[in-house]
Amino acid sequence: MIQTINSIQESDNAILPCKNVLKGIAVMSLKSLMLCGLMVAALAVTSACNSSASQQELTDARATASAAMSALEAANMSSSSTNAPGNTGMDTTDGNRLTAIKERGVVICASRNDVPGFGFLDASGRNIGFDIDLCRAVAAAVLGDAEAIEVEYINAAEMGPTLQSGQVDILARTVTRSTSRDAQWGNFGPTMFYDGQGFMVPRSLGVTSAFELDGAAVCVTGGTTTELNLADFFRENGMTYAPTVFEDQDVVLDSYDSGQCDAVTNDHSGLAAFRSGLANSDDHVILPETISEEPLTPAVPHGDEQWYDVMNVVMAGLIHAEAYGVNSKNVDEMLTTDNVKIKRLLGVEGSFGQETLGLNKTFMQDVIKSVGNYGEIYERSLGPNGIGLVRDDSRNELWTNGGQIYSPPLR
Repeated sequence: MIQTINSIQESDNAILPCKNVLKGIAVMSLKSLMLCGLMVAALAVTSACNSSASQQELTDARATASAAMSALEAANMSSSSTNAPGNTGMDTTDGNRLTAIKERGVVICASRNDVPGFGFLDASGRNIGFDIDLCRAVAAAVLGDAEAIEVEYINAAEMGPTLQSGQVDILARTVTRSTSRDAQWGNFGPTMFYDGQGFMVPRSLGVTSAFELDGAAVCVTGGTTTELNLADFFRENGMTYAPTVFEDQDVVLDSYDSGQCDAVTNDHSGLAAFRSGLANSDDHVILPETISEEPLTPAVPHGDEQWYDVMNVVMAGLIHAEAYGVNSKNVDEMLTTDNVKIKRLLGVEGSFGQETLGLNKTFMQDVIKSVGNYGEIYERSLGPNGIGLVRDDSRNELWTNGGQIYSPPLR
């Protein structure tokens, strides 16, 4: 087509409009690959321009080309909408992401390796933590192998774009669910950890309350709800502060530890994790105030409802396993129980939608054997065997114990 266009002589000014039309057709056809209709239009214009056509014939040919281009523009707009951020452009009516994961053999999880308790490298270099185990639980459910995960390390500013692009299957990176993130980023699961933002200061500062931080320099991670909450807190309380902003949390901690700021702000869980990594942890105090609500949960890209449901049902299974007393050590023993709810959870009787979601009926057996129930994950990562966050009498207790960790029934 390009050669056909270039064959038109530019010296004839009366023909230049024809060539401009053809160039537009060529560019658009290369973008859309809808060549058939456009070639017809191109040939019509070329024939009219290279022959002694009447003015009416030339007008008719250009009208044909214009109509073809308008139709193509509409098609391109539709395609752009389908592939906009937050939509992978994938036809997900048949659960294509789940199919792709099974063919690929790994679940791609966007997470971290710099916060003890949530995502951190142990002495052997293995990534461990609460968020990492949630990814492993999903891998065990869909692939039968909890180790079949590929972790993509991202910073806070990359969370939204990474999820919107659809390049990962799950985002599990101490990510707070919010209404704008629901709308713009992806689909968030049930709250798996209730947190709230606070402050940590050197004990030597003599500060006992966040309301005593007027004029303080505060280290904070940029591009997060943490940064926004910090601004809201000082503004609402008529105080001033000097933000010291970094994109990476390890830089935030290093800056605080080296005395570049008077205080550091993060979720209480993050502060506990930070303090546990300091050389002299007792020299630092986490102030009592909680200045925000931070429901932490994994999220998946928009556009595939089946994959969203898979993630949700795995999270529900972890929660119900603890509520029913099923753990990594007694799974096999529980297969012969008379408890109908446990039988359903383990896939030996009844169903709670496994087949519809494209999962093995007994997938929760693999999940619990591999990573344990919700309580086991919590205890080894965040509890006494992790960073020491007390669960008793907190919102992170099961609903059966007066807490807020709750999930829809497995029916």
